[in-house]
Amino acid sequence: MARHGGGRGWYGKLIGAALGVTLLATGASLWTAQAGVADGVPPKAAASARPAAVKKVSESIEHASDKGPRGVNITIDDGPDPSWTPQMLDVLKERGVKATFCMVGTQAQAYPDLVKKVVAAGHQLCNHSLSHDTAMDRKPESYQAKQILDAERLITKASGGVRPLYYRAPGGAFTPFSRKTAAARGMRPLGWNVDTKDFERPGSDAIVATVQRELPNGPTVLLHDAGGDRSQTVEALRRILPWLREQGYSTGFPVR
Repeated sequence: MARHGGGRGWYGKLIGAALGVTLLATGASLWTAQAGVADGVPPKAAASARPAAVKKVSESIEHASDKGPRGVNITIDDGPDPSWTPQMLDVLKERGVKATFCMVGTQAQAYPDLVKKVVAAGHQLCNHSLSHDTAMDRKPESYQAKQILDAERLITKASGGVRPLYYRAPGGAFTPFSRKTAAARGMRPLGWNVDTKDFERPGSDAIVATVQRELPNGPTVLLHDAGGDRSQTVEALRRILPWLREQGYSTGFPVR
């Protein structure tokens, strides 16, 4: 799994704003990664505000599919986006395919109706950090914790209470601390095997060819539904899904 920088310039503009859309804006406190209690909140108040207990999962980065050796995981990053997420959902619905949507916290907060549509259609949610900072692995652990835990909270709120089951570091910027933090909250670190590089807009033919060429490397395919014009990705997905079925593959979700 190589690092990639999909949408880096677009998300760079969000970093400053992201700090202003955390729950600090509503007067709530941020949860610390290790203690799980709110800074500056009296113990009794913190206890009543503490999130419901979740089951810790493995800290290792997962790539496998729950459909076994002939399974494929379609994963879609950086949204939701009002232009492209609905189109991706339409293509998936046409083919009866479920995908994993790796959502950015600020995007989920901005478009909660889209988050709910993704959930209602039977897709899985993945935490893709608060502001898609691809350099977060070089930032303090307190910053990494905010990026992960604030995003989890915003995505869960936008979905109407459905929690993300996975965590994918932006650009693959995982650290042992970020993996441990996510796993402690029940989010399996999620990698990828097939980087379509669709964020570079190489053309739908190139995106399809990359999937066909690299799928033997592993089952998890990386696509994007935000961060720019994703018309090529939509068209490529429309062609990839029937090809997978023709080749005898089944689509599923990443193993947790």
